[in-house]
Amino acid sequence: MNTNIAIVGLGYVGLPLSLQFARSGVTVLGLDVDAKKVELLNQKTSYIKHIESSQIAAMVEAGQFSASTDFGKIEQVEAVIICVPTPLNKNREPDISYIIETGEAIAPHLAKGALVVLESTTYPGTTDEDLRGVLEAGSGMKAGVDFHLAFSPEREDPGNPDSKVAVIPKVVGGYTPACLARASALYGRAIKTIVPVSSCRVAEATKLLENIFRSVNIALVNELKVVYSAMDIDVWEVIGAAKTKPFGFMPFYPGPGLGGHCIPIDPFYLTWKAREYGQNTRFIELAGEINTSMPEYVVHRLMEALNAQRKAMNGAKVLILGLSYKPDVDDDRESPSYVLLDLLKRRGAEVAYYDPYVPVIRPSREHSHWAGTRSVEWNEQVVRGFDAVLIATNHKAVNYKELVAWAECILDTRNALAGVASQPRQVWKA
Repeated sequence: MNTNIAIVGLGYVGLPLSLQFARSGVTVLGLDVDAKKVELLNQKTSYIKHIESSQIAAMVEAGQFSASTDFGKIEQVEAVIICVPTPLNKNREPDISYIIETGEAIAPHLAKGALVVLESTTYPGTTDEDLRGVLEAGSGMKAGVDFHLAFSPEREDPGNPDSKVAVIPKVVGGYTPACLARASALYGRAIKTIVPVSSCRVAEATKLLENIFRSVNIALVNELKVVYSAMDIDVWEVIGAAKTKPFGFMPFYPGPGLGGHCIPIDPFYLTWKAREYGQNTRFIELAGEINTSMPEYVVHRLMEALNAQRKAMNGAKVLILGLSYKPDVDDDRESPSYVLLDLLKRRGAEVAYYDPYVPVIRPSREHSHWAGTRSVEWNEQVVRGFDAVLIATNHKAVNYKELVAWAECILDTRNALAGVASQPRQVWKA
């Protein structure tokens, strides 16, 4: 049986999901407001590093996938899956405007009996209150009666070769039991394991728990990093030893701050919503405070490293190694490297960055002042021209032996130089 669906938002979540449905025999219409993305996809070209153009070409040529900016085409599909961003606004409060605007755009074209699924991470109640409201107002139909509504959280892990859409269990919550059955049947076409839950709100809360769990544990090792550093203990060695325990321990690793579109943002969706119920989320907020303080700690460590060489931060030339938020991807959303660039510049340093996956900084809401800045080249002359190199992201593509041979001073926040011979005075950890 042929099924036609639309997926709104063709980024790091929507595009892999589109391709998996297409590979499973579902005809997919990819919708995005970015005309450039749509043009590239219809030309069989990928704009995401870990997704090969050949994957897109195969589905376009098979007639299983096409892209468009025309939301009127939703009239032709049986289901719409929404994969749009859910950032925080300038006051660090949830911004679900992309969800609302998408709902308003699809509602007039929604066919009777169609299914709408939200995948964007958000607070409990978004699907059955906010999204349902705009869909009903714009379509003149009732959710659970005239159309189906569900929430299924995305579980993408960009850059992880073991992360496959088809095999990652899919949590699904429906507005009604019939909505749940419809959504589960759709995802069952493309994904091996479906995990049904009793409501949209349970599914929304599940995603938040997953990311809060990570945020809190990262905060723990970040705090221990600072404590152990004062004791002259290497936290990386401690974690390496602790993870040999076959039960009761799961390793998490420190860093220069949190990045990506999930961990720095999602916990605050719950803290904000909890206030509506008169609840405090002290544990979550404390973890957020610790994680957001890490860039300041890193800058302080860099100042110590420079002082040890009788150099001041003011006027020092500093190279940030790695702009993307995690290794081996081109995703720089919420990257702590931007915070480091700002902090170092504010202290008078001359800053630049090197990242093989982000050759030029793209415009964004938070870091527009860095837009257009280009990565430096990787060669001995360039690297030797800096007073210090700060490793913010541990890309495998970087030759760390060359870095150690060329750089006068290195601050390693990712344990990237483990196993690479270096001079003790040259390499600092943070």
